[in-house]
Amino acid sequence: MGNSAIKTHLETSQKTGVFQLTGKGLQEFPEELQRLTSNLRTVDLSGNKIEVLPAAIGNFLQMKSLTLNANRLTSLPAEIGKLKKLETLSLNQNQLQTVPGALCQLKALRTLSLSGNLISELPSGLGALRHLDLLDLSHNKIHSIPPEVQELQAIEVNLNQNQISSVAPSIAQCPRLKVLRLEENCLELAAVPLQVLGQSQVSLLSLEGNLFEVKDMRDLEGYDKYMERFTATKKKFT
Repeated sequence: MGNSAIKTHLETSQKTGVFQLTGKGLQEFPEELQRLTSNLRTVDLSGNKIEVLPAAIGNFLQMKSLTLNANRLTSLPAEIGKLKKLETLSLNQNQLQTVPGALCQLKALRTLSLSGNLISELPSGLGALRHLDLLDLSHNKIHSIPPEVQELQAIEVNLNQNQISSVAPSIAQCPRLKVLRLEENCLELAAVPLQVLGQSQVSLLSLEGNLFEVKDMRDLEGYDKYMERFTATKKKFT
């Protein structure tokens, strides 16, 4: 990718606040973007070969959306926590094994998408993200959902295609959780927390592709209450 092409994009970005350069084989985060720290609101560098997100990312104080899907990131700098206006962070299909605690400082975050990485544990501290609507951790290597999950504020949590065999019953206490996706994991029927069925706000619980037949859930305590919520939500959208 020639510097002249980046320069052309920079001129446009100066006017629009948007910098998009996808699938161009970039091997590093363009240093030239530092000139636009005061007005860049959206950056999309998906489909490149970026291995490192520089600490200087913390200078983009106006940024609302950062998308780096399908790159080669193995870690994130703590400085990402400085992006106080960030609403969308999308890092699908990278090679992240963990995420820094600094993510918990992104108080405006509404969408956190980390699908297709190498994450083996539910990141801790995400309960600090009070405005989080969607947490996508599908296609990772998570084995269990710990009790601290009750702190999550997300409306939808996608954990499809992990290796989850146990779910803490406290997930039923998530104050805003409406959609819980756990398809294609390693759950036995006995591992489905009855509290999610009978005592939560979850109106869509997706469990296809686990170690039991979904129809067997009908016999579980609280299933009728869950179906009432499911049906009521369905009616809203029909």
